[in-house]
Amino acid sequence: MVFLLFEYEPVFDSGTSASYVYHMILHECQGSSPELEIMSRENGCPCYRADKSILTCNSIVAAWTRGSEGFSFPSQVGYPLESNQARFYLMETHYSLSANEYTWPPKPKAMVDNSGLRLFYTSTLRGQDAGVLSVGMDPNWRHIIPPGQEHVVSEGHCVGECTQRAFPRDGVHIFAVMMRTHQIGRQIKLRQIRHREELLPIAHDRNTDWNYQEYRRLSAPVRVLPGDRLIAECIYDSSARAAITLGGLTTREETCLVLALYYPRQKELTTCHSLPSLPTVINSLGINELVPGSNPVRIASPPELSGMTLETRLISYDWRNNFRSFQYVTRRGSFKPLCWSAKNQPMPGTENLEGFAPNITKSYKLIRSCSFVGSTNVANVFFQNRNRYVTESETNVDLTVAGGDDDDDDIDSNNVIEGAARSKVSRSSVTESMGLSGGLATFRPLAIVPKMIASLLFIIVLNSFRIATV
Repeated sequence: MVFLLFEYEPVFDSGTSASYVYHMILHECQGSSPELEIMSRENGCPCYRADKSILTCNSIVAAWTRGSEGFSFPSQVGYPLESNQARFYLMETHYSLSANEYTWPPKPKAMVDNSGLRLFYTSTLRGQDAGVLSVGMDPNWRHIIPPGQEHVVSEGHCVGECTQRAFPRDGVHIFAVMMRTHQIGRQIKLRQIRHREELLPIAHDRNTDWNYQEYRRLSAPVRVLPGDRLIAECIYDSSARAAITLGGLTTREETCLVLALYYPRQKELTTCHSLPSLPTVINSLGINELVPGSNPVRIASPPELSGMTLETRLISYDWRNNFRSFQYVTRRGSFKPLCWSAKNQPMPGTENLEGFAPNITKSYKLIRSCSFVGSTNVANVFFQNRNRYVTESETNVDLTVAGGDDDDDDIDSNNVIEGAARSKVSRSSVTESMGLSGGLATFRPLAIVPKMIASLLFIIVLNSFRIATV
């Protein structure tokens, strides 16, 4: 039996719950394994403790973030709920304290919450089945945002090799986007590259608010063809922070993600992220090479840094004078494309990809003249409801970063480098610490575990959770 989800809205257990719930995401789990059956009878578990190998739940059905009232699909589109393919759904909820309630060290109070999502579905099918594609930076410590800067750019790439393998010949049509950063995000743009030409941005939010990040319908669906590259570009203002900010899932950390609703749905590609390579990360800190196997991690070269620990380098690094070099390296250095399917596995043929910034020869540039509004140019008139851009040529040189082979898996296996980086992230002030991000995901009362940075998952059997029908 197939039903079609056409609308959903948040349901809060109480007014108190509404002030703590930060976001709720409903995932679809492919297949029906005994492990999922067992988990569906449990009361939920912390995200970070879950055995990811059995969670074939990499398709997003519905996503709600603080400030949103829910989402209604266009009349011709809906999300299919197919009981013969997906019997289990995973609910993920994150909680966050507000700034005036946060203290250090944290003193969380016990509370019970029963919030969730109310889904509306119908047995009347529509013309198009929708899917969700996540594009951006993978939430990871390698996403580094220097302190004391008003304009820091980060980019998450969905490379053309992945869209080429996954998208149908006629492409897909993006009709709504949810653009997400945390506290210091200021702008987000979803860019589209075809061959060496940059097309008009699919969406561009020039004034983001981390307490208001919901799905926004585009004025017209935008077609993305196989081989197109999508880039989530985020701009941060870290001028009020004295320590580096790392990528992650908590509100104290940062993220750069765009959830794109599109049709027709395909299941080959659901998560299309990128992650800076380890050579790019250490080069951005002026480091050429690390001492293999060292703990604490020590620098091998250049000679002037030889013997210094990575922690010391992070403490002493002159971000003010070296910021431009840092931005150059992080934006032009190599990265690891991460292209994952609905079954929470890498797409075949993408495991060993290495990515670099695209060599764009033609791009859109913002027109700053008021004459654009009254322009009779057909292209200008067509695009002015989206963003005011025109095409002009641009020559890029081939920019790469020296660093040798990317031995990320070997060097990162014991998390020594991550530990060195995170140990230097200050959590001593309210401004920099507002990061209690925990969660439950269930439709029954459960006590919130008083622990920092813990999210909880709950597996739901399709025929057991509450859905409003029409």
